[in-house]
Amino acid sequence: MSVVVTVAPTGPIATKKDNPNLPTTPAEIAAAVSRAYDLGASVAHIHLRDEQERPTADLNIARDVVARIEDACPILIQLSTGVGLGVSYEDRAALVELQPAMATLNPCSMTFGGGEFLNPPTKVRDLVRRMVDLGVKPELEIYDTGHLDECLRMRDEGILPDLLQFSIVMGVPGGMAATPENLIMMASRLPEDCIWQVIAIGRSNLNLTAIGLALGGNARAGMEDTLHLGKGRPAPGNDPLVERAVGLVRGLDLDLATVDETRTLLKLTR
Repeated sequence: MSVVVTVAPTGPIATKKDNPNLPTTPAEIAAAVSRAYDLGASVAHIHLRDEQERPTADLNIARDVVARIEDACPILIQLSTGVGLGVSYEDRAALVELQPAMATLNPCSMTFGGGEFLNPPTKVRDLVRRMVDLGVKPELEIYDTGHLDECLRMRDEGILPDLLQFSIVMGVPGGMAATPENLIMMASRLPEDCIWQVIAIGRSNLNLTAIGLALGGNARAGMEDTLHLGKGRPAPGNDPLVERAVGLVRGLDLDLATVDETRTLLKLTR
């Protein structure tokens, strides 16, 4: 099976004060995504920022970013409904009305660093149903073992569609630690017929991405997940992070999925 590489260029937390190469404007985000596509990424995971670099679910900003990306390249767009702490669930959920190919779905509330990431069970189920109605593929972001169990409950209830797509998120304070042992345990508990990737935050990004690929997962790369190429080496942009992930794929003698192959692998309807 070919490997899907996703670029996550921005994220909800870091700013240009943390790394001046972080793309935050619509033009910067679209340019970073276009370059990632040229390097081999077939999916773009998109967070939005307002003019003050704050996370936003503003639909006009979302339309602008999506339009710029679509003008630049044919990459598949995955909008984040996580958006950022402090943005209301209703505003976050409204992003699926733009009908991207994919959108993230966070199944559970949790402590997230110094804040609270609220995802009430009833509202989560309502959002799943709306995504299914719109033909938007849910990408399930699981930060701990109980999050996986909640996704499997929604599958058993018939709410989530077949071919579940997971991101195992590791290294967020309040979620599971970014260790090989945790990744192996989580991967072993996934349904056999699912699609998945690991998202390792910070210094464990490279090692756990490699382990995830060896275990049969896909790969994600970008400045949402790490601002550095190594200790004391700030990333000069998303390009070298994507190149590094693509290099891992090729180094393991695996094939990179094209956009069309990714659409087929994920059974995307849009």
